[in-house]
Amino acid sequence: MSTPQKFEFQTEIRQLLDIVIHSLYTEKEIFVRELVSNASDALEKLRHLQLVEKEIFDDRLPSEINLTTDDKARTFTIQDFGVGMTRAELIENLGTIAHSGSKAFLKALSEGEAKNTSLIGQFGVGFYSAFMVAKRVQVYSHSWRLAEPGHVWQSDGSGEYTIEEAEGQRRGCKIVVELKDDCTEFSLASKIEDILKRYSSFVQFPVNLNGKRVNTVQALWLRGKSEIKDEEYTEFYKFQANAFDTPRLRLHFSADAPLAINALLFVPEDNPERFGLARSEPEVALYCRKILIDARPKDLLPEWLRFLRGVVDSEDLPLNISRETTQDRALIAKLSRVLTRRFIKFLEEEAKDHADSYKEFYRRFGVYLKEGAALDATYKDELMKLLRYDSSLTKAGEPTGFADYVSRMKEGQKEIYYLVGPNREAIEAGPYLEGFRARNLEVLFCYENVDEYVMTNVHEFDGKRLLAADHTDVKLEDLPKPPAEGALTEEQTKGLVAWLKETLGDRVAEVKASERLVDSPALALNADKFMSPHMRRLMKAMKTEDAGDTPPRVEFQINPRHPVIKHLAAVRETKPEVAKLVAEQILDNALIAAGLLDDPQKMVARIYKLLEGVG
Repeated sequence: MSTPQKFEFQTEIRQLLDIVIHSLYTEKEIFVRELVSNASDALEKLRHLQLVEKEIFDDRLPSEINLTTDDKARTFTIQDFGVGMTRAELIENLGTIAHSGSKAFLKALSEGEAKNTSLIGQFGVGFYSAFMVAKRVQVYSHSWRLAEPGHVWQSDGSGEYTIEEAEGQRRGCKIVVELKDDCTEFSLASKIEDILKRYSSFVQFPVNLNGKRVNTVQALWLRGKSEIKDEEYTEFYKFQANAFDTPRLRLHFSADAPLAINALLFVPEDNPERFGLARSEPEVALYCRKILIDARPKDLLPEWLRFLRGVVDSEDLPLNISRETTQDRALIAKLSRVLTRRFIKFLEEEAKDHADSYKEFYRRFGVYLKEGAALDATYKDELMKLLRYDSSLTKAGEPTGFADYVSRMKEGQKEIYYLVGPNREAIEAGPYLEGFRARNLEVLFCYENVDEYVMTNVHEFDGKRLLAADHTDVKLEDLPKPPAEGALTEEQTKGLVAWLKETLGDRVAEVKASERLVDSPALALNADKFMSPHMRRLMKAMKTEDAGDTPPRVEFQINPRHPVIKHLAAVRETKPEVAKLVAEQILDNALIAAGLLDDPQKMVARIYKLLEGVG
């Protein structure tokens, strides 16, 4: 072995070392990922060289990365059999600012930004992360060139390094990291294995730790769909998502424009948020060339797609030097748009070609699509096409979409009607559906709290206004009226309406004869233009001040054809006190059906008083 020759780091490298060691990386364990990535790149470069070069030193070595730990010696070692480095390359790559972009990176850092500084795959900057944990770093290397000798480069990162010839070196690089006293955890095999599984599970070459291969799961997203069996997809999903279920749906696609993307996305079997568990966190991992960048990137997909699991790999991502966060937010936004629209298209195809499968997906995950439709203006129109609701014209359990509703609309109809209720039975038993059913007007049934929020936020679909069937804006006068046989006369009706308005006072904003009632005696329509009955109930349940303590004023409509109303008209002439109690009771009954009765105590007392007169 020759005499070591001492060198000083170039000024920029000393600056770079200081940044890397003290402020660039947030987690020291990142050095393992960086060194593995560099080793993988060295092997990939050799693979290309083998295609064009006739003679390569030590050509029978396997294409693999070997890591060893020694907790007694407190060392961490990584070795690859890649291209290796000559003496000149060791100086250029490890001691000076070469053409790799490091100098530009330092300049950008000094200006408070880091543009065009993607150094993935370039032996240099990532290597220096080893000094976060090292007392001393030794790099044993032999170039692929036959005539070159082997060398050992070593430094404690303080400002100097040495290089000397070293005999008996295999092709490639072996890096020995002597760990600092407070970093000895990285000499434990269990610690390194955990890091490798998290960051380097999909490196294309075998990664061995103390003789045992760690990366046994393939990067399926880079393989052709026709090559992959369902069992392989399931195994990958369970590994990637740390799950035990079988995925309900999967989307595997590649794209070259506007970005180079390879993605494998999964929909879990069920939605954990349905069972009252904590809100799901994003779990689509972001990779660049199979190296993990972020296991849970918050901006990769919109919030309403947080139920997805899987992997997205893009070579087009410029990253900051630590690879821990992406630097180009505009590019991430573009990637997000591509992924989101591709998944929406996938759901559209699923709904069209596999209706039963989509129905099961929607039953469990439809709430996320509704959330997106209500809150995400970018994808509102596409998501509205995916929503499904029970309808007055479809069988129970056979939901329909807005497009199908529009295709069935009557000529001249300008509104899409809906009703909010706890279930189909409750809505069908209420008074609000009667007029629509009699006129064969379709009404969508909404059972979830989010539904009304969707309808009021979206406002319209395909140019048709979304309108609650129990809203005062509903006008049915221009449609055929129900038969008037046996009804109160127009004069009797006007007299009863006036009496009711006087009797009920401030509890009602207006009293009128209804054009929509068929089988029920009366109904109450919310007169509040800004808060529906359902929304008011929710706000009161949450004890929101906006809900208020004042009983809501309503539009009270009566059915002049109903026996109860006809009897009321007769009783008010003969027994005015009883008639007053009956009128108040009919209103309370209507308020109950509308979900607007706040305090039932007065109603209960009134019922007892009415019962006293029975017999």
